[in-house]
Amino acid sequence: MFNRNRFLRRVAAIASLSLAAGCGLLSGGDGGGKGPIVVGTTSAPSTLDPAGAWDGSWELYRNIFQTLLAYPNGATTPQPDAAERCAFTDSSSRTYRCTLRSGLKFADGDPLDAKAVKHSIDRIRTIDVPGGPAGLLGSLDRVQALGDRDVVFHLNQPDATFPFVLATPAMSIVDPDDYPAASLRKDDKVYGSGPYELKSYEEGKQAVLVSNGTYQGFAKRQNDAVTIRYFQDSAGMVKALRAKQIDVTYRGLAADDIVALQQRGNSNLQLVDGTGTDISYLVFNPKDPWAKEPAVRKAVAQIVDRGAIAHKVYKDTVDPLYSMVPKGLTGHTTGFFDNYGDPSVPKARKILDDAGIHRSVPLTLWYTTDRYGSETALMFQELKRQLEASGLFTVTLKNRPWKTYVVGYQKGEYPVFGRGWFPDFPDADNFIAPFVGEHNALGTPYPSKEITGKLLPHSRAESDRAQTVKDVEEAQQIMVNDARLIPLWQGRQFIAASEDISGGEQALDPSTIMTMWALHRKTSW
Repeated sequence: MFNRNRFLRRVAAIASLSLAAGCGLLSGGDGGGKGPIVVGTTSAPSTLDPAGAWDGSWELYRNIFQTLLAYPNGATTPQPDAAERCAFTDSSSRTYRCTLRSGLKFADGDPLDAKAVKHSIDRIRTIDVPGGPAGLLGSLDRVQALGDRDVVFHLNQPDATFPFVLATPAMSIVDPDDYPAASLRKDDKVYGSGPYELKSYEEGKQAVLVSNGTYQGFAKRQNDAVTIRYFQDSAGMVKALRAKQIDVTYRGLAADDIVALQQRGNSNLQLVDGTGTDISYLVFNPKDPWAKEPAVRKAVAQIVDRGAIAHKVYKDTVDPLYSMVPKGLTGHTTGFFDNYGDPSVPKARKILDDAGIHRSVPLTLWYTTDRYGSETALMFQELKRQLEASGLFTVTLKNRPWKTYVVGYQKGEYPVFGRGWFPDFPDADNFIAPFVGEHNALGTPYPSKEITGKLLPHSRAESDRAQTVKDVEEAQQIMVNDARLIPLWQGRQFIAASEDISGGEQALDPSTIMTMWALHRKTSW
């Protein structure tokens, strides 16, 4: 495995809200206790087929499928999981070979072999869902299955980040008998080879996971079953936590609820406040007659008050962000602040005047109602207020639930829309590459030959990721100049749990995906 700058978003601080919590959420303890551990989240899957999602659906995939590589607890670089070993076999980082563990099986008993791996990767590119995970495989030329256990990935250019790509849940290994080569699977059945089987699934309601007895990999289950319940908002999720209907909350805690949980008097709850690299940003569609105008985008960038959003809407539970690459990653800059400084209506007016735009610009901003937390609507109301208060814009707000929202932006229906990004892997490359090029995670082509043809290939040839700073900084400046994407804030990780639950810290992998097998109940105090 190649060497890279070590980075792992570990929990930074623990706020125990229990007078008798003692060991707290991060303590050890016996894995006993009856009944499944119930985890609440506001992030429901958009599809059960890994070839169709480049989003929060990965939370479920990580627990029921396997990838060749993944992150054991404490690891900051991918380690073998379904694979027994993996490595580049050349000095130019263009040929990557993995040997599978012997005797791997899917949960239904079918063998997991090299052909299944090839099938799983090939179908991602064949199906090529707009805004889907095919965008992660831009450096892949072809996959070769050698016998039953060896898989060789031939790359079209040097790419030291390729092992990180293989460790993403998008590269989950699926059974060729159950997953068509040229289309997505449509039903609600899943047969993976991960630590859990999906016993049942109710869209938008819950996923019931039970232990997979045939699993071979590094995960050591600390529980026998987990039920994931999907909530529409934070209020309903926290209410269920307080009523002991769920044991843990993950993703979607609202700022007001976080503040309330931080207060004393919650004698049976714990809260973890940790660093994070998830981001929120605006996307401008170049097919829209107004959003395609650079002056319009730059005027928006000049007006947006990130500090007001972080303080008024999110109660300082997020931090203002001035680059698509968040703080904490090698190469982070503050390009939007450097270019635009503090919010300024006169500067924004001049940008529009210089471009010959002397009227109020009509913009329609779209957001999703059930993906990034209940503050999303409040944030877009604040954005509307800021833009209209300048006298330079007339803003219409529209929204959809995530499942149809995804379809809309993939079809290019929205002039301006909000997105969040939870990283595929902790490297600056993953906050640039997914958003540029003809095939990207946003469904809106963003051609940039300098970034895709020069800077990214050059940085990916460098196995020492600390040496990629210059390329990363140049790419960020191009993105600032284009203003096709406008970063808004960088999040922190908050997990609330009942006092009898342990393993929360261990359950967060480097992409802050919850590995449910680390959670367990304490049986003694």
